[in-house]
Amino acid sequence: MSSVPLTLFAVVTVLLLLTACDRQHPAIHIVGATMGTQYSVKAIDPGDIEPEFLQTRIDALLAGINGIMSTYDPGSELSRLNQNPATGWIGVSDQLYTVLEAAITIGRASGGAFDVTIGPLVNLWGFGPNSGVPAVPTAAAIECARQHVGIDKLLLRGTPAAVLKRHGDVYVDLSAIAKGYAVDQIAAYLDHQGLTDYLVEIGGELRASGLNQSGAPWRIGIENPVSGGREIGQTVALSGNSMASSGDYRRFFELDGIRYGHTIDPRTGAPTRHRLGAVTVIHTQAMVADAWATALMTLGFDAGSRLAEENGFAALFFFAEADKWERYATQAFDLAIGHD
Repeated sequence: MSSVPLTLFAVVTVLLLLTACDRQHPAIHIVGATMGTQYSVKAIDPGDIEPEFLQTRIDALLAGINGIMSTYDPGSELSRLNQNPATGWIGVSDQLYTVLEAAITIGRASGGAFDVTIGPLVNLWGFGPNSGVPAVPTAAAIECARQHVGIDKLLLRGTPAAVLKRHGDVYVDLSAIAKGYAVDQIAAYLDHQGLTDYLVEIGGELRASGLNQSGAPWRIGIENPVSGGREIGQTVALSGNSMASSGDYRRFFELDGIRYGHTIDPRTGAPTRHRLGAVTVIHTQAMVADAWATALMTLGFDAGSRLAEENGFAALFFFAEADKWERYATQAFDLAIGHD
């Protein structure tokens, strides 16, 4: 699994295909910084929403989430959990518990391909928050780090919400699920405000509801996995669903002619080496789509596409075949975007 730093460039590019006067009410567009990346909220104003008020509330919501789940903020709740050497029950917020519960569930369902305890390996390979120049670690160093990795090293208790670390130095990294969770929380806030037509995006993870200003489903562009620029491989219509992507073509380093991507497989302790370049997942929850995109990317095309089909996941895979990128969409993906 890749414990993806939140500064990673988005795999998904939102296409700006709105027209100016097709609908009665104007569109609101809010942008800002969060989680080391950018967020964007587009919404159709029902007539009584102040954009400044909306942005203030969204910024506060995101600041609260970042203060819980950031590994870059030493004062965040997650950082304090990681720094706590105790091996007894440690009380956590309901928000942190919710994300950890989802992460562990997906980790088990993916056979360990998604693992939020992967932080020591991510840091070892130079892709973590406190990393220097990326370098290839020794086999002994990888094996040592692997001793501290594994979702079996975390136990959860629901009432009251608490976490138990089987080893005091277990390090949790939620980078591959927290952006999706934040998208879900913004969407829930917009729903509460009575907004029904909106598009929320944080670093490429997004949720679409209702229709855009032209009265059509939101159009989303999915990039081809090319590192030399940005190239749209497919566009999809999205409404009432979330979408997230994971890829290895933006963040990597090369040494002695070998390319090492940021997607670390917790089962081997090393970057993945397979023909899958990127994967996109559609789900009702952005948090779930976010995590499963990483899990399928870690598994690779063969195992990932098989697991996705067996479980009815809506997933689109970009894989290398004969020196070019091919696409494979699961049956559920075609259904989700309206293709037979």
